[in-house]
Amino acid sequence: MSTKKVWFVTGASKGLGLTLVKKLLSDGYSVAATSRNVSELQKVISAENSDFLPLEVDLVNEESVSLAISKTIEKFRRIDVVVNNAGYGQLGTLEELTDQESRQNFDTNVFGSLNIIRASMPHFRNQKSGNIINIASIGGLSGDFPGWGIYCATKFAVVGFTEALAAEVKEFSVNATVVYPGYFRTDFLTGGSLRTPENEIEAYTTARKLQVAHEQDINGNQPGDPEKAAVAMLELVAMENPPVHLVLGSDAFQMANNKLSSLQNEISDFKTLSISTDY
Repeated sequence: MSTKKVWFVTGASKGLGLTLVKKLLSDGYSVAATSRNVSELQKVISAENSDFLPLEVDLVNEESVSLAISKTIEKFRRIDVVVNNAGYGQLGTLEELTDQESRQNFDTNVFGSLNIIRASMPHFRNQKSGNIINIASIGGLSGDFPGWGIYCATKFAVVGFTEALAAEVKEFSVNATVVYPGYFRTDFLTGGSLRTPENEIEAYTTARKLQVAHEQDINGNQPGDPEKAAVAMLELVAMENPPVHLVLGSDAFQMANNKLSSLQNEISDFKTLSISTDY
């Protein structure tokens, strides 16, 4: 067991994060897991497990994040895999959402992950190994979801900085992958993981219909199995040359191919205008 990797997982008290942590512990890995409330972690996972380190972390606070990384290294002597899983869905059209609602979603979904990366990279550079897995969403590849604009924007940002990160850390033998999950049967569409706009505008009927569909129809009927997603991430880390991009779920795979095909067609259709600007 001592040769198995040490994992650091954020947003571990529910959803894919919780499923992943349970799988890792059952397979004998050492796991540091974060939540905004450590008691939530202790309720769902026994804190008496010597391979488990529950951590209460405020991801938007750099001191809190640095302390969590330090505690993990102090207990397990190293970190091999970081999974930036923490985040929440913010519903609402771009006009409806306030500046505060929008910035808060970016703080958690984007800047929280950047804080973790910033704190863990010195350790990865020194040991010249490591994997960083950033959980985005298929909404980080296709933003064609009315009423999900800000959430999609945060996930597009995760994709962008992961691509840059992968290029930056390659010289240190560190791998970075962005994961695009589709709909998985977790509690993401319920509870505190999904927020609705404070000020709804009645005119946006399409966005409201999609909101209701997610809350009432899609929730509980998602095609993705979170247990299989956890297995897929273990397979990802075991790869000698893991991909920078990994789509998870048959629905996400189909949406990704539709987006790539649509983008290619649109770019090609306007080729004449595109190349008309050269000297």
